[in-house]
Amino acid sequence: MSLKVFTHPCISTMFKFVGGTLKKAMFRENSIESFADKYSKLQLKVNPIIDDTTLRDGIQMPGTAASPRQARHIAYLLDAMGVERIELHQYQKPDQEAIKLIQRMGLNARVASWCRAVKEDVNIALKLDVSEIGVSHPVSNIHFQAKWPNIPPDTLLSNVVSVVEYAKSHGLTVFVHGEDSTRADWNFERKFINAIAAAGADVYRVCDTVGVGIANPNAPLPNGICLKIKKIKDETNIKSIEIHAHDDLGNAVENTIAAVNAADGLFDDVYLSTTMLGMGERAGNAETEKVMMNLYLHYGVSKFENGLFWLKEVADYVSHATGVTIPPNKAIVGSYAFAHQSGIHTHGVLRNPFTYEPFPPKLVGNVRKLTIGKQSGKTIIVHKVEELTGNKVDLNDPRLEVLVKAIKNIYASGERKSTLKEEEFKKMVNKAKLTN
Repeated sequence: MSLKVFTHPCISTMFKFVGGTLKKAMFRENSIESFADKYSKLQLKVNPIIDDTTLRDGIQMPGTAASPRQARHIAYLLDAMGVERIELHQYQKPDQEAIKLIQRMGLNARVASWCRAVKEDVNIALKLDVSEIGVSHPVSNIHFQAKWPNIPPDTLLSNVVSVVEYAKSHGLTVFVHGEDSTRADWNFERKFINAIAAAGADVYRVCDTVGVGIANPNAPLPNGICLKIKKIKDETNIKSIEIHAHDDLGNAVENTIAAVNAADGLFDDVYLSTTMLGMGERAGNAETEKVMMNLYLHYGVSKFENGLFWLKEVADYVSHATGVTIPPNKAIVGSYAFAHQSGIHTHGVLRNPFTYEPFPPKLVGNVRKLTIGKQSGKTIIVHKVEELTGNKVDLNDPRLEVLVKAIKNIYASGERKSTLKEEEFKKMVNKAKLTN
């Protein structure tokens, strides 16, 4: 068995490929106390499946793109971190080249292409030899009246059924995406779902296209995510469901997790359509990294455990490849996600990181940063001096007071915003004569 060793800038870990699967050989740090007891693990009967659409909806975000080779590497990383299905565009030559490159890697993740409800699109997928497709079609009157004002909805439905039957006759797994589901009339949507289920569709995707879905279990249709999923189970014959939530009102992750809870005990599987960094049209989608961490920490979905350390690296590469900027305070993967500056916070973290951190940063491949700035107190300054010099600092040392005052003076006018750079701090420590 060949051993491949991967190095990560944030962690020291060894991995090996066993039967084509990336396995964790070691991921422990003695200084990290167990944090499992800090979360109440809610048990799920449903199997949540991450269906990442970074390479489809994600790169529809204005100003973004990925070359075929970059798309291949993104897919490789998504597979490594536990994504089970990857959705891609298929229309342009670069998209088709990307699909071919990804297929050649033999990933564990299933590869699917996105189609309109036309047989020509299905034929493209067949030529690319993908085994799964998603057929997208609106289900709301808003879209019907805007796009096909002279065509009856039932005629549109008949066309979708014909495309599904055609795809199934060629052996494809078919997801049907109900665009604008959270603004659709339920009587028509119910008819739509039953018709595509009878045609052989495997999964129905509830698309919260403009992010107006509501997670509250008591919310009525069409906006209520939980009631819609219950209605789909009770009143239709579709085998599995998926949620595709947009973030226009900032609720994409909440609505995605709500769909998991609503599907629990009703369906065997629930697919979760997400993107890295929440990329996508307008305000984007539910973040893959956030959904995955919520499922792991709050619901004990252990199948993601071995891939969590990839999250920061995947986010950084997606940012590099597509041109999307990661806000420094982005949860989980931002450079400031585990950064501490204020006196109270740094004081607590130096004694027990769990005072102000929900989990060890190394769990997701991130790092803790203790910085010095306007709000910094004596504790963090002493810590940084001792870290720099290797010498114990006496809290009553007058030189320490000189250093603390010098730092406070830098921020006294309110003009300085940024934290002290390492070299800048070193010079101040030298000037205070605290190096010996």
